[in-house]
Amino acid sequence: MMAGFGNGTRRHPRSRGRTWSRTGPDRATLGIIGVICAVAGFFALGIVLGPVAIVCGWLAMGRSWAGSRPVPALVALVLGAIDTLLAIIWLAGAATPGSGLF
Repeated sequence: MMAGFGNGTRRHPRSRGRTWSRTGPDRATLGIIGVICAVAGFFALGIVLGPVAIVCGWLAMGRSWAGSRPVPALVALVLGAIDTLLAIIWLAGAATPGSGLF
C-alpha cells in the first residue's frame, strides 16, 4: 500500500526553527554595508553610494520607523542622506570643487 508515502514532508515542510527565507543578507549585515557605503561616499561617488546607504539602512531597519532601531542602520540612513545631499549640492554647482566644502 502506498497510503503513507510522502506524508512526512507534509507535517514538517521546513527544518525545526527555520521559518523565514534566507535568500538575502540579514539586517545586521545590511546595516554594516550601509555604513561602509555612506563613509566611502564622502570620498568618492557620493551620488551613487549615498542612496545605496539609505536603501541599506532602511532595509536594515525593517522598512519601518516603529520599534527598535539598530544603531548601524540608523547611522547608515543619516550618513547616506547627508552624503546624497552634499553630492546634489556639489553637482548643482552651489559649491564648486576646491571651494573648501570638499
